Amino acid sequence: MFTVRAKPVLMSSSSSSSGLESLNTGFTKLGFIHFGELSNNINVGVGLDRKLCISSVSNVRSNFLQPIKAIEDSKTTYLNGMKGDNFVTNSKDSELQSSDCDCPGISGNKTIKVSSVGKSTNIAWHDCSVGKLDRQQLLQQKGCVIWITGLSGSGKSTVACALSRRLNHKGKLSYILDGDNVRHGLNRDLSFKAEDRSENIRRIGEVAKLFSDAGVICIASLISPYRMERDACRALVPDGEFIEVFMDVPLHICEARDSKGLYKLARAGKIKGFTGVDDPYEPPLNSEIVIQVKDGPCSSPFDMADQVVSYLEENGFLRA
Repeated sequence: MFTVRAKPVLMSSSSSSSGLESLNTGFTKLGFIHFGELSNNINVGVGLDRKLCISSVSNVRSNFLQPIKAIEDSKTTYLNGMKGDNFVTNSKDSELQSSDCDCPGISGNKTIKVSSVGKSTNIAWHDCSVGKLDRQQLLQQKGCVIWITGLSGSGKSTVACALSRRLNHKGKLSYILDGDNVRHGLNRDLSFKAEDRSENIRRIGEVAKLFSDAGVICIASLISPYRMERDACRALVPDGEFIEVFMDVPLHICEARDSKGLYKLARAGKIKGFTGVDDPYEPPLNSEIVIQVKDGPCSSPFDMADQVVSYLEENGFLRA
């Protein structure tokens, strides 16, 4: 690092203007100062006072050097707890780490155990002192996964939105993972082949687990036709925190709605493996909530959502 020292300049009345311009130009080229403030307080037509010039330049130097000194005072530590030759531990940081952080890699030289999960190798699970209970206390609710399943056209997305609105009015935080919406981003690389549909559900289950762990009421809305895949998602979260909502709507009602025109395409053979037409749907056997829609007038989406809200209230999910 080097320091630029500004030498005071004495000017006569005749040369004060050009001298000040030179001073301005020189410092402007250095990229860190302009004497606009100084020039506003000095009558250019009068000789520049020597003490005023020295004082002003000194103030400029101190203001410029101050952030450099702050950088010099800062210290850096490796995250794995090992210090390099050019790294020094700041004493304040050490106190903070030892009292407020239980991360072994920072507070000590504890060896971290690595493992392999799936195709990932040499990975380690890092715990933090801020856990799910802390987040739930902050939000004044309990995280869970509300898994809405049913045929295409059964009203899953509509009920999910109505439920989210109800919870929002109660001051509770929720987030919807809609099957179609997720395919616009996270799962845009997946097709509707059997293996890709299975992966689609697995990924949504994992994301729902993260939301639940964050203390959020996660509403997953997708067909998810197979019991085994839904059960696998249930197994990701603690007992009691997976709430399966079965939209028990007969096929002929769903097909009559056909808001996206998919049943018509499936019947015409333009879509293969469509659930309910040439691919099976396995209804849940022990859902926490069953919303039934039969022939004739049906309940409004908000009435259906209220069934879920009642369940959440009765089971303590809407309080910490």
